[in-house]
Amino acid sequence: MPWLFHLFLAVHVGAGGLALLAFWGAVATRKGGDSHRRWGGLFATAIYLAGFMALGMGALSVVWPLAMHTELTDAPLYRGLFGWMMLYLAVLTLSMTRYGLQMVTNKRRHAANRHWTMVLLQLAVLATGINCAWQGVVLEQPLMIGISVIGFGTTLTYLWYMFKPVPGRTEYIAEHLKAMVATGIAAYTAFLSVGLVAQFPAHAFNPAIWSVPTIIGMGLIFYFLRRVPGARPLKAETLKPDSLKV
Repeated sequence: MPWLFHLFLAVHVGAGGLALLAFWGAVATRKGGDSHRRWGGLFATAIYLAGFMALGMGALSVVWPLAMHTELTDAPLYRGLFGWMMLYLAVLTLSMTRYGLQMVTNKRRHAANRHWTMVLLQLAVLATGINCAWQGVVLEQPLMIGISVIGFGTTLTYLWYMFKPVPGRTEYIAEHLKAMVATGIAAYTAFLSVGLVAQFPAHAFNPAIWSVPTIIGMGLIFYFLRRVPGARPLKAETLKPDSLKV
């Protein structure tokens, strides 16, 4: 069903492009302000749409890898890269987005972060990450193995915070920040990979290229953790109450 794949792809690219722009709107506006919320809401909506389209493309690529990618000839390799890895990345991205949004939604109700849907989503990331890593071992693709580590890390850290009995008063800000910037990293990584597949196939899965969004995103995380009021839990006691709005 190539037509369905191309429909998913068209919606995915459109939503992804909107997310790439909205991400910087959220980064550039005052954290906690109306503009930040609007840009952030637009970013999250676009990411959700792009993520669900990626689930569809990944599923089709698992079942019919060569029918979905007629220019390719190695079915096992592209079932792994465009199928299993895409499914994993889609679940991971949806997980990070929901986690980031729930941190501010439940900022005064920490127990709500342990809702069964939140826990199930983390377990889905773990399961698809393990499968991605295993497929990488079978296919001898270090990228698939390496990128699965991200899912293991987010699952452990998210569950640790979700089940933390009494988090710091402003810890949710740092959790929100890290998750949403990580989602932006995922969006730009996907953008680079799709562009490279089309323009430079030989470098489509070059880890050096894929690392660029991660480097920039980590820089943003460290910057805001140091500069945004309330983003550093250990310094919460020194903050003014009116500076903690998100």
